[in-house]
Amino acid sequence: MQYWDIIQNAYSGYANYFWHEVTHPHWRNYFYWLIGISVVVYALELLFPWRKNQPRIREDFWLDTFYMFFNFFLFSLVGYAAVSDVAVRAFNDFLGWAFGIRNLVAINVATLPHWAQLLILFVARDFIQWNVHRLLHWSPWLWKFHQVHHSVRQMGFAAHLRYHFMETIVYRTIEYLPLAMIGFGIQDFILVHLFTLTIGHLNHANIYLPLGPLQYLFNSPQMHIWHHSEKLPEGSSGVNYGLTLSVWDYLFGTVWMPKNGRDIKLGFPGVDEYPHGFFSQMFTPFKRNA
Repeated sequence: MQYWDIIQNAYSGYANYFWHEVTHPHWRNYFYWLIGISVVVYALELLFPWRKNQPRIREDFWLDTFYMFFNFFLFSLVGYAAVSDVAVRAFNDFLGWAFGIRNLVAINVATLPHWAQLLILFVARDFIQWNVHRLLHWSPWLWKFHQVHHSVRQMGFAAHLRYHFMETIVYRTIEYLPLAMIGFGIQDFILVHLFTLTIGHLNHANIYLPLGPLQYLFNSPQMHIWHHSEKLPEGSSGVNYGLTLSVWDYLFGTVWMPKNGRDIKLGFPGVDEYPHGFFSQMFTPFKRNA
């Protein structure tokens, strides 16, 4: 009954949260921050396009716009919030039953200044995500889901959030334990999340963004375009895995930018035959011969 209560509370709680976000703009409001950041980056695309022959409303623009709101909000409303709440409770109950562990926190950062907590959260989370991203390319099964993101053939800011819902499950599952052990709660995520959202939008945008020496620290559109290249170095499953930070790719030797990548073909072998509809993209990875 406790788990059933969690499911009911998750649905009602998230539905109330989502409705409050839509109807009550405030500075911690993900819904309107997503819209605002998207509008600003899209304006940069229109004013300063890097690929000038690319349509202003590129291929799959509206599909990717739907993906933004689906992956940010609707997926949780469909069921992810309830499933994840149950999974967290069940996992914590198991640790308590099997090992007597009631508190996962191994490194408590709560005593540090708030800026230091946010910096640790940002760096730790980005490194975890970099490794998960590599896993999505390395595992043939997970690659089927990640292909949804790589099916983009014309790059634009909204492509940032075109990804299969299974990626949310994989990322959040692997992130949960190490971040919980450091003692971070969801309330800490707002500033970090908005910063990484902005960088992710810019990395996928049709703009030229030279960073100078900062290119060795932060990802950029000129670096990330090669991650989406149809042709990769021989024997490689992927390059330039960085989401926000590029430093991990430089440290671990996964950088690849052989030339200006403005006009390279994007996708993967067979991308032209990959489905373009939302539901077909959701179901394709589950097909046996996908």
